[in-house]
Amino acid sequence: MRSRKSSRHEQLPLSWDGPGLVAGVDEAGRGPLAGPVVAAAVILDDENPIEGLADSKRLTERTRERLYDEIRAKALCCAIAEASVEEIDRLNILQATMLAMRRAVEALRLKPAKVLVDGNRLPVLKVAAEAVVQGDAKVQAISAASILAKVHRDRLCLQLHEQHPEYGFAVHKGYPTPEHLAALQRHGACPAHRRSFAPVRARLELS
Repeated sequence: MRSRKSSRHEQLPLSWDGPGLVAGVDEAGRGPLAGPVVAAAVILDDENPIEGLADSKRLTERTRERLYDEIRAKALCCAIAEASVEEIDRLNILQATMLAMRRAVEALRLKPAKVLVDGNRLPVLKVAAEAVVQGDAKVQAISAASILAKVHRDRLCLQLHEQHPEYGFAVHKGYPTPEHLAALQRHGACPAHRRSFAPVRARLELS
């Protein structure tokens, strides 16, 4: 059986440099007015590297889609989880994001020795964890997680577009673009909109 080394970016010296599997965690969808927030957790295989991993926002859609399939095929294990619109409205977006991250880590088939989370906040976990600011550009496992979360959420938005084409979810992915805000004013909120977010709440109050 081949040995399993911790998945880490070789140029980033962090306190977690030690034995055991390392999972990277990132989210997608904190800013949109609609749809769930999505988190992913990834444990990479150092002996089966993936070229081109980077912050998902810096990659083209086509590249993200290609890397999504490669990550799913080559990673030791990975998991994608969501927090629903109802949970976002009940808990607030930050706590819902932490919930999605915790669900992603707990869904991993292998238990990591350490979890690295993009940003400056940590979900409540049963394993050691460290927050890494701009981790999606520094740690390959976090880059991989950012790609999985982004692609998964974009696909959810395509499904929302099929259900509610009048809002244009396929284009803006739920973000508060002028086109989305205009559609919100014109049609009101649909079930996928986050009632606790100010533009949606204001439109509901008008109704």
